Amino acid sequence: MTNQISSAPLGPQTLRRFSLSNGIKLIVHENHVSPSVVVRGHLWAGSVNDSLDKMGLAHFTAYATRRGTATRTYQEINELTESVGANVFISGGRHLTSFGGKSLAEDFGLLVNVLSDVILHPSFPQNEVDKVRGQIITGLKELENDTRGLANREFRQLLYTQEHPYGRPGDGTLESVPGIRREDLEDFYHTYYRPEGAAMVVVGDVVAETVYDMLERALGGWQPPGDAPAFEVPEPQPLAERRRYVRTMTNKTQTDIVLGSVGPDRAAEEYYAARLGDTILGHLGLMGRLGETVRDQQGLAYYAYSGLQAGLGRGPWSVRAGVNPVNVEQAIESILAEITRLRDEPVSDQELGDGQDYLTGSLPLRLETNEGIAGTLLDMDLYQLGDDYIIRFPDLMRAVTREQIQAAAQEYLDPEHYALAIVGPYQDK
Repeated sequence: MTNQISSAPLGPQTLRRFSLSNGIKLIVHENHVSPSVVVRGHLWAGSVNDSLDKMGLAHFTAYATRRGTATRTYQEINELTESVGANVFISGGRHLTSFGGKSLAEDFGLLVNVLSDVILHPSFPQNEVDKVRGQIITGLKELENDTRGLANREFRQLLYTQEHPYGRPGDGTLESVPGIRREDLEDFYHTYYRPEGAAMVVVGDVVAETVYDMLERALGGWQPPGDAPAFEVPEPQPLAERRRYVRTMTNKTQTDIVLGSVGPDRAAEEYYAARLGDTILGHLGLMGRLGETVRDQQGLAYYAYSGLQAGLGRGPWSVRAGVNPVNVEQAIESILAEITRLRDEPVSDQELGDGQDYLTGSLPLRLETNEGIAGTLLDMDLYQLGDDYIIRFPDLMRAVTREQIQAAAQEYLDPEHYALAIVGPYQDK
């Protein structure tokens, strides 16, 4: 299958919007250059809805949903899709359960048939539920030996605490997952798998009206009884101190560090300035300022980069580094020095221009495949960015000033109040 796309600019003139009878939003982008078709969508059924004693339930439910329907076994689903080189998936996230698939355009009807069957009629066969539980538990046990993965998990818990849904592990724990039963999966499915607020994007060699007709027949009549549960993620509490977690693993050679604080959400006015600041701090070239100083100049880290996870809620703005155990404290000091510099000094004109070039140049790369287009369009709809967002994006980036980047760093990065997770062969002093 070729992934090459049409050269037509992606914007309001190339997108078709529909609404199914039950309110599911549908966006179609016709690309007749590629013989394939990609579907991406989401439902409001994420791990933010997990209770403390059932952490991992949303993830478990999504994983198990594809394991058999009222009319097809898991093996039959796989054989049917693989026979035409297609695929269908469902995966659980923090706020949303994502779904989708890919096929040749000529097999789009089959793709819709299987995908809608999995979404509407999962049977949760006990033998498959047990297999899924075993796979999740195996993954959690493997995580216990992964310093980078553990540092990420413990950092989130430290930053938000388990009282906040962002502080809980989405895939659950070794204590919670064994206690999740088949009935829990069914209850979660019937409560949260609903068309309200759902959205779908279809990109490929299709005709928009035909796509609408097929999806209306397959999903338009889906209307579960009752009302969708109301839920609002609480505002994270700002850190008033330094929070530090150390897990010593003597059988390792590298120590992994995650340090950071609560950043903006995607709708925040400071988002674009924060994104540019994050690009300069930990992405440009070989991982930005952090890569240049902490790794290259000082030789304190095997890797060092930053990340801004701005979404529906206020995600972390953090720095990650892998270091020699003897360099842990020095690396932390160097990372904090770079955070302080971003707060105290405006970035240079060169850095600002390079960051703007980097971000405006990276978006077209994401749009080189049907998958990339579909994911971008789904995000544009989710965050209400407007159908002309891709056209406006370069101007949005070019409008950010050095002063705005500094102000965003001062608002969201604090070298005095932060969460720090350290995992590896390191003893806390």
